Amino acid sequence: MPKDKREVGFVGLGLMGLPMSRRLCSGNYIVTVWNRTKTKTSQALAAGANLADSPSELAKRNSIVFLCLTDAEAVEDVLFRKDGIASGGPGKIIVDHSTIGPTAAKEFATRLHEKHDIRYVDAPVTGGVIGATEGTLTIFAGGHASDIQTVRPALSLMSGRVLHMGGHGAGQTTKLCNQVMVMNTFVAMAEMLKLAENGGVDPTQIPDILADGFAASRVLELFGKRMAHRDRKVTGRLTVAQKDLNLILAVGKQTSTKLPMCDTSSQLVRLAVSNGFGNQDITSLIQVYDKV
Repeated sequence: MPKDKREVGFVGLGLMGLPMSRRLCSGNYIVTVWNRTKTKTSQALAAGANLADSPSELAKRNSIVFLCLTDAEAVEDVLFRKDGIASGGPGKIIVDHSTIGPTAAKEFATRLHEKHDIRYVDAPVTGGVIGATEGTLTIFAGGHASDIQTVRPALSLMSGRVLHMGGHGAGQTTKLCNQVMVMNTFVAMAEMLKLAENGGVDPTQIPDILADGFAASRVLELFGKRMAHRDRKVTGRLTVAQKDLNLILAVGKQTSTKLPMCDTSSQLVRLAVSNGFGNQDITSLIQVYDKV
């Protein structure tokens, strides 16, 4: 291995994880990957990554391991299964880009530290597939400042900003605050575009018309026309939106925070999933309004 190259591991090569791992491959890193569905590793391998046979083998090779998984159950499995990352030896830093609850993040951090001498950073991201591809994500990090500083050079390849939000779980809480705005904006956008459509206005024109006013938003800019066109390209599934809204409502209950708008958005997303749109893009939410 060249002296100027560093080795890292990456687990989870979905819509976000794949472009993030490829950003590391294109930088000054030798990347070893593992994914529960092995066929999804092909694009990472084509970008120069190496393949591990198990999370444990991956962890044995690398002192820094990145995760980008669907939910807390998947994170727990990869960390603590018989051949999981925790069995790969002490002294490592796990950087978890998955969106999970802050309580789960705190529990993973404690368990890894006390039982395995492994450090943990919760580091969920915002910016979508576009941000992951272009390396312009914003990362909300929770954990010890020294650990975040250690992994910052690698994070900088995947993001435009790395923000240390506080202790373990703070990154996840910040991400859920982000999702409050994002999820409610998607629902409002669907209603707005359907109103335009039903009122005889071309909904595909609305994002450009509103771009310079108070109604402008990054969500409208990137997804408005796609939603109006019923674009079927998947950049974020409705099942994941439902998972995030469930997390938001759970934290709201834990903190005695009333979240009536999120509750309404959650009901609409659940309706979309129950109507068969769960594996479709979040922009397909407008199709719920097509049916009512």
